[in-house]
Amino acid sequence: MIEISHLVKRYGDKTAVDDLDITVRPGTVTGFLGPNGAGKSTTMRTVVGLDAPTSGSVRVNGKHYAEHRAPLREVGALLEAKSIHPGRSAFGHLKALALTHGIPMRRVEEVIGIAGLSEVAGKRAGAFSLGMGQRLGIAAALLGDPRTVLLDEPVNGLDPEGVLWIRNLLTGLAAEGRTVFVSSHLMSEMALTAQNLVIVGRGRLLADTTVARFVQEAGGNSVVVASSDPARLRAALLGPGVDITGSTGTETLHVTGLTAREIGIAAAEHGITVYELSARSVSLEEAFMNLTRDSVEYHSTSGVRPRPPEAPGGTGGPDGPDGSDSGLIGRGERSAA
Repeated sequence: MIEISHLVKRYGDKTAVDDLDITVRPGTVTGFLGPNGAGKSTTMRTVVGLDAPTSGSVRVNGKHYAEHRAPLREVGALLEAKSIHPGRSAFGHLKALALTHGIPMRRVEEVIGIAGLSEVAGKRAGAFSLGMGQRLGIAAALLGDPRTVLLDEPVNGLDPEGVLWIRNLLTGLAAEGRTVFVSSHLMSEMALTAQNLVIVGRGRLLADTTVARFVQEAGGNSVVVASSDPARLRAALLGPGVDITGSTGTETLHVTGLTAREIGIAAAEHGITVYELSARSVSLEEAFMNLTRDSVEYHSTSGVRPRPPEAPGGTGGPDGPDGSDSGLIGRGERSAA
C-alpha cells in the first residue's frame, strides 16, 4: 500500500505537487494520469526517496522508503528506463542489483525470462533499443519480488506484443494482491488495464475514483433514441435513476440510466414508433480531456502556416540556411517591424 498524505513538493517558486492526499491500495491496478507537468513523476520520485517532500509524508507498506531494510524487496520501480550503466550487460546489471540486496541469482534468471530478455541477456545495455531498455527496467523493478510496483510510462517504446505483455503482467501482479501504481499517457491502455484512477493537474488532485465511475459520471453509457412522440416516450421512461435530456421540438432524446433494450421495450409497450435507438459511451480519453482541460500547462496549436519563399540564392527558411524552422504556428513567430 502507498499512503501519500498532504504531499507538497516545491522547486524554488514552482509548486510541482500541491497537497496531494491519496491511498493506493493492493489488489488492483491504479492508473496515475495527468497532463505533462502535472506532478506525476515528482510524486513517484518521492515514493522511492529520490525527492524529499517539502511537507507531508509518503509511506510504502507502513514505512518511509528509507526505513525499509531491503527496499527492493518492498518496492520495485521503473522511473527512467535508461538509468543503466551502458557498458553492463542486461544480466550484469541485474546481477549487481541482486548482490547488493541479498537476492539469489536464480531470481535474476527468472526476471530475465519474465521480461523476454533471454536471447539478449549477455549484450551491452547501451546498445538496447528503447523497448528493450524498458523490458530491462521492468525486470529490475520485479527483481526483489516486491509487494509494491511503480511504473512510469511502462509501455513507452514497446511493440504491440510488448504492450500486451505489460497489460497481462500488471493485471497478474494485482491479482496476486500486490499494489500496482502506473502512470501513462495512453488512455486506451489505462481503460483496459486499470480499475482505479488517480488524476492530477498542476500538482493537485482532480479525481480519485474507479474507471467505471469516472466514465459514468462523465456521461458514459447513454442511449440516443428518436421517436414519433418524444414527449410521451419521455413520460414512459422517467423513473428513479433515469435522466433524460433533449431540446423541445426535436424527436431525439438522450437517456442515461436505462439500456437500449429497456427503452425499446417501453416504446413498444406504449405503441411509440422508434426511428433510432443507439447506445453511446464516453471513452476514458474523452472523460480525461474534459476533466483536465483547464489544467494543461502546455497548449499546442493545430494550424500550419506556409513556408515563406526562399530568398534569392538561399536554400533555407527564415531562421537560417539549415531550414530549421518547420513553419509550425507557435514556433517563435516573428512580427514585422
